[in-house]
Amino acid sequence: MTNKAFPINRIASWLPLLAVVILVGCAAPVEKRLEPQADNILSIEVEGNSAYLSGVLGHDLVQQLSDLVRENPNVTDIVLVDVPGSVDQQATMQGARLIRHLGLNTHIASTGYVLSGGVDLFLGGVERSIGAGAGVGVHAWSDGTNVTAKNLNVTDPVHAVYVNFYLEMGAPERFYWFSLNAAPADRVYFLSPEEEYDFQLVTE
Repeated sequence: MTNKAFPINRIASWLPLLAVVILVGCAAPVEKRLEPQADNILSIEVEGNSAYLSGVLGHDLVQQLSDLVRENPNVTDIVLVDVPGSVDQQATMQGARLIRHLGLNTHIASTGYVLSGGVDLFLGGVERSIGAGAGVGVHAWSDGTNVTAKNLNVTDPVHAVYVNFYLEMGAPERFYWFSLNAAPADRVYFLSPEEEYDFQLVTE
């Protein structure tokens, strides 16, 4: 695992959904114009006490998670397999809060990847763990227009939305500012295992 910022087109071959990262995850908490393609929508499979998530986190994430736990009350762990981001940051934050409220744990599958908004959903877990070889990618957010994290004043209320969310999830404020500086919106920075622990992304 490397901890360098990669341009999206350099790693598109092994992260086929990564193009959505430009507008997702660490993006202003408003709905995006980007819609997931039919074959990129979030899929959820349940096996035992674990629910495995793959695909783009959409506008209906909270409903999907609610349906999941209602239909599978035995589920205790949300396993993120391949999650390249989200198209609705507000829904992603609400989804993370729901996971926390339900007392569920989150885990990133070994050799899987979680990027941008996927990282925010991961933070919802009461207990959080990351499998060996998993990729955890962050970058500065953009809303897909001319509004980016970089061209907003540091006192802009949008920043406070993110900072408060991370604090609520148990991650330090500095993780937000680190993400903004780690890579621009069209690139992804993969955290090292040391950084994952330093930013308190994992609890075990």
